[in-house]
Amino acid sequence: MTPGPFKRIALILLSAVLLGLSLHHGFGNAWLSQYTYASGTSDPPLAGLANSAAAHTTTAPPSGAAGIPAGIQAAPQTAKPPAPAAPVQPDSVQPDAEQTLSKRVVQYNMHVALREDIRYLDGSQTVTWTNPGKKTVSELYFHLYPNAFQSEKSTFMRESGGQLRGDKATVDGQGYMKLLTLQTLEGESLLPRLHYVQPDDGNTDDYTLTKLKLPVPVAPGKSVTLSMTYEVKLPEVFARMGYSGSFVMAGQWFPKLAVYETAGTRGRTNEGWNVHQYHGDSEFYSDFGLYSAQITVPENFKVASTGIQTKEAVTQNGKSVYPFYAEDVHDFAWSASPDFIYAEDTLSGTGIPGVRIKLYMDPAHEGLKDRYMHAAKSSLSKYAEWYGEYPYSTLSIVVPPKGANGAGGMEYPTLVTALAADSDNPGYSLERTVVHEIGHQYWYGMVASNEFEEAWLDEGFTSYAEDKVMENAYGVEPNLAMEASYITAPAPLKQPSWAYHNSDEYAENVYMRAKLVLVGIEKQVGAKTMQKIMRTYFQKYKFKHPTTSDFQRVVEQVTKEKWQDYFHQYVYGSLMADFSVEAIRVNEVQKDGQTAYESTVLIKRNGGQNGPIPLVFSFTDGETISKIWDAAESHMEYKVMHAAPLAWVAVDPKNSNVLDNRHINNFMRAEVPEQSRIRWSLGLTKLIEGLLASVGW
Repeated sequence: MTPGPFKRIALILLSAVLLGLSLHHGFGNAWLSQYTYASGTSDPPLAGLANSAAAHTTTAPPSGAAGIPAGIQAAPQTAKPPAPAAPVQPDSVQPDAEQTLSKRVVQYNMHVALREDIRYLDGSQTVTWTNPGKKTVSELYFHLYPNAFQSEKSTFMRESGGQLRGDKATVDGQGYMKLLTLQTLEGESLLPRLHYVQPDDGNTDDYTLTKLKLPVPVAPGKSVTLSMTYEVKLPEVFARMGYSGSFVMAGQWFPKLAVYETAGTRGRTNEGWNVHQYHGDSEFYSDFGLYSAQITVPENFKVASTGIQTKEAVTQNGKSVYPFYAEDVHDFAWSASPDFIYAEDTLSGTGIPGVRIKLYMDPAHEGLKDRYMHAAKSSLSKYAEWYGEYPYSTLSIVVPPKGANGAGGMEYPTLVTALAADSDNPGYSLERTVVHEIGHQYWYGMVASNEFEEAWLDEGFTSYAEDKVMENAYGVEPNLAMEASYITAPAPLKQPSWAYHNSDEYAENVYMRAKLVLVGIEKQVGAKTMQKIMRTYFQKYKFKHPTTSDFQRVVEQVTKEKWQDYFHQYVYGSLMADFSVEAIRVNEVQKDGQTAYESTVLIKRNGGQNGPIPLVFSFTDGETISKIWDAAESHMEYKVMHAAPLAWVAVDPKNSNVLDNRHINNFMRAEVPEQSRIRWSLGLTKLIEGLLASVGW
């Protein structure tokens, strides 16, 4: 019902004030402050997904070395990696050749040197790929992620507009990867066989994905080994990688093989490559294997890395070489700075056989060491208790310096980055970020979903788990009603990350709405059963790249119920569960010679179903009547006879329906004249309380 002009203006002013407060306290960008994790924002079908070379748009490499188009100047003289100092002692736990947790499809042996100006990396690697399928394979695909930053014409820059999670590319933000050599072990050059491909959008200015036609096809179960050298120009830190001052974050920095999916993986009927470009709102997908890296840096730099440091660093000629090794992981990242303040501690317990927690802090946060360690221990302990063992012997946490938040809030196997040290009083954002990123060790690191196509299986699951730890360890409960109100553009969760219209819609859905979908399941089955669902899913699919249908099957197996309708509405579909009080009519009647009041109330379901919905009818004599509506129909009309007039009606007054994103229609007063009736939301009261409470920390 339309309010009068004055009330319309008052309502608009109130909304503006609330919006202003929301933005002032960071709620307008809630997914940035609480979910600044590109995991990005993991974590999509499948239009445009090509499984054969013929389906790809191809362009030959520009003149010069592969990986860098014509017009980009060659970097300064390539520095030769010398030998090399170690302020950090090597890990006591050595590689275990006996224990195999994953199908080790790839093996990388990498050497990389950071130049003195810290703007360039000089790399070489041998990579071995073992064909996991039942068909002979005649081509390989490599991701060259740094080429996303070589021009504003790349798919990443076109889609992101040079912005990601509040950070903007700078004038020094250009970066690239230049393949210098690519050879067989016999020395045959394969560069002429390399072509850029753009399976998602046909953008011939995008050089983030290449196809290599092999001279000799690889039979099932057989392997191919290639060697390559390359040069990386690091951008000024942006979108998870780059430099800032003397700080370097090397994420997605080496030529990385795509994933060859066997039949049955993620529902595939035919095996083939899963290949995508680097998009503005997507993360990554790789196969498990072994990684060995020799990282050369100026001698005064400390290095944090995926995996374990196998020996003390060697220093000579002003350079230090750090050796690292990791197994049963699907990515490798490292960070370096001369300014790191290093601290470490150990943790062991149920599901944690012994983990060395290594903290690399910016000096501005040295005094916050205990908070970082507590957050790391709390999250590791709870995740291991709830979901399963953390099988690695190390976990590194990097705190970027002020101004380098483009590298912050990101996850890699056994290494995470916190938010940058921009504030000496970061509030719970410090703990929340660490807890969230360590949660990724499970849903991104070990479960390893396809974040190109099903980001919600990582980001949503991690956000759900993060809330559990924050409540358990710090007593911080999420305001789910408020978070639901941010969802203004609900969209299917199982779709390509780049199918969302913008980064806000991506974040609303794969982080927040996905989390609420999981909470919605928990509300129906109970916390204990939900924990069993999550643990069963992790245990069954760790190291296996599951898909949405795999999770649905686990839900159905554990609960012994069908969940097709729920998944159809909220996962494969874009519904929210909005319910409203549509109309109230109160009539005075005579009954048995006495005056009574007959109230007719119309309740409407405006979206999907989400279990029974509680209703409260309150009368002017102070009495209330509670009812439960199964919400099976689109609407329900109630007739209630009572000695006193109806005062108000509320739908779901305790906000148990977490998928309701429009609480303003949940409440209606009966005595307000029809022509000026305004719905007042109980959820709005909660919102105001939440905004006021946020001032306290």
